[in-house]
Amino acid sequence: MKISLVNGKSKKEDINISKAIFGNDFNQDLVHQAVVSFLAGGRQGSHKQKNRSDVRGGGRKPFRQKGTGRARAGTIRSPLWRGGGVAFASSNRDYAKKINKKMYRAAIKSILSELFRQERILALSKPKLKAPKTKEMVKVLKENKLEKESILFILDEIDLNFHLSARNIPNVEVATVKEINPVLLLRSEKVVIVPEAFKLIEDWIR
Repeated sequence: MKISLVNGKSKKEDINISKAIFGNDFNQDLVHQAVVSFLAGGRQGSHKQKNRSDVRGGGRKPFRQKGTGRARAGTIRSPLWRGGGVAFASSNRDYAKKINKKMYRAAIKSILSELFRQERILALSKPKLKAPKTKEMVKVLKENKLEKESILFILDEIDLNFHLSARNIPNVEVATVKEINPVLLLRSEKVVIVPEAFKLIEDWIR
């Protein structure tokens, strides 16, 4: 498989990409599992309320069982009482949902293949930014007619100037190959990959 390498307004050459990565069928169920697993793993799960065994007091019966005219009570820390524990209190929990590595990588392949079929993947020579300037990144987007879409740049390695130049531009995200995830890919209208990153993607999910 080949994809055109774009540099500015001109198409320079075609580069080879792996059919095993970018030529798969779209598996909606598998992609859904990968997205759910990724989002669930990001939930904090540190919510905690005190139930009747966590609050202070309530060591003895507040008043005798009969003869007071009041409803019987065994502890002042009942959920019915002010200062009592919470009924059905929330507690710390781990929301993570397990997904096998092979399934996760197959889902990434499925997403990349679908993006390629929809012509939402572009190969772009990595712009060389000498300084972290937002206007330089805006210029790159305009030259490639990308300023009106949500863009994800995938780089082969961390480029500080590139990251700092893009961070103040709405709907533009920058990630390395190691930072790719299903949600990041799916929410972007265009995924721009530098040539060096294609090889790293193939090595990662082959």
